[in-house]
Amino acid sequence: MAGDIACIGAGYIGGPTMAVIAKMCPERQVWVVDCDEAKIAAWNSEELPVYEPGLKEVVLACRGRNLFFSTDIAGAIRRCDLIFVGVNTPTKTFGEGAGYASDLQFWEAAARTIAAEANGDKVVIEKSTLPVRTADAMAAVLHTHPEHTFTVLSNPEFLAEGSAIEDLLHPDRVLIGGPETPAGRAAVAALTEVYAAWVPRERILTTNVWSSELSKLAANAMLAQRISSINAFSALCEVTGADVDEVANVLGMDRRIGPHFLKAGPGFGGSCFKKDVLSLVYLCRQFGLTECADYWEGVIRMNERQQRRIVERTVHALFNTLSGKRLALFGFAFKANTGDTRETPALAIARRLLEERAQLVITDPRALPNARRDLAGEAVDFCEDPYRAAEGADAILILTEWAEYRALDWARIYRAMRKPALLFDTRNLFDQAALKALGFRVLAVGKP
Repeated sequence: MAGDIACIGAGYIGGPTMAVIAKMCPERQVWVVDCDEAKIAAWNSEELPVYEPGLKEVVLACRGRNLFFSTDIAGAIRRCDLIFVGVNTPTKTFGEGAGYASDLQFWEAAARTIAAEANGDKVVIEKSTLPVRTADAMAAVLHTHPEHTFTVLSNPEFLAEGSAIEDLLHPDRVLIGGPETPAGRAAVAALTEVYAAWVPRERILTTNVWSSELSKLAANAMLAQRISSINAFSALCEVTGADVDEVANVLGMDRRIGPHFLKAGPGFGGSCFKKDVLSLVYLCRQFGLTECADYWEGVIRMNERQQRRIVERTVHALFNTLSGKRLALFGFAFKANTGDTRETPALAIARRLLEERAQLVITDPRALPNARRDLAGEAVDFCEDPYRAAEGADAILILTEWAEYRALDWARIYRAMRKPALLFDTRNLFDQAALKALGFRVLAVGKP
């Protein structure tokens, strides 16, 4: 089978994944295609539409050599035998399953385009996160073609934003799900050869399609559950005098539990966790598994409760009123080392603070363009300089764990603030005693 590769969808999945494949497989041509002309233009410019540490270097090394960004979707489909589909699959906002089920309109449109434009047999690879048994639906759409055969594989991404390039270069595992047929096994082998160029074969796992699709939902649900669990403990720590970091350290040293995703904070965000847990809830309900659905929905409720608690504690600490008070939010991205604000806890917190009639100023090293979009029409100031953002502020809320914030001159920030100056370290970045020594009133998540 020829080795050229296309990906329909030039977002957070398609761009970084295809860039790394192009870097590690220089003998293959890799095409990233999208109908969004502005997005493709950005991929072909010096200012990429996605920020990830190391991404720009990979793109610039490969772009124009064997990595191409184009709006010619039909041409890429005809040119390539391996076609990834990495389009957006957001939670539905209308109709059956609204608020839970995945909206598959972009995915179906991509499948129909492949069927319409294909000039030969193709291997179609699900890269977007999809409900279990979606491959059946994709195959049904593709098999409307009168001449050509399409084999559908599931190859979910397990990337963490902020470390996506490192995750792609050194993955814990690569998962490929395929049909238990001769064509399916041949397609799995062809995709395995792509990843085997740099991934040890023992880390390339193969399953049936349904196991692969469910494994992605399961992985994100388990990680989201850990965050909600430690945040539930953080609330208990605050009322009992326990310290959540000390509790997490004890838990993390248990080999059966491990230390990852046990950092208390404002909750999880990003494009995957909430969407995938809600999709899992919907799937359980579709199969009549009510108790399972309620269990996983509790993970979402706990996450939302954590953001309400942060606002409630802020109101209480500022003498039960925020009206007219200036609050500086340090960080708006859902995590450090990304500009992504999808489902960021900072947005929910900002909206609740605005409901309390606070005057908000937002600073973030990478996310201000998205923050302006997310809060369009709101009376919010945006400031690139954190020192200026702090001027005259009654309180600072640290909402993203940017390393840059540790390097700030916090004595200077304290001097610029209105007294008594409150600092709510929702990410538990700092030593509370050191901040108090500077004069701050300090709040932290899960701290007495």
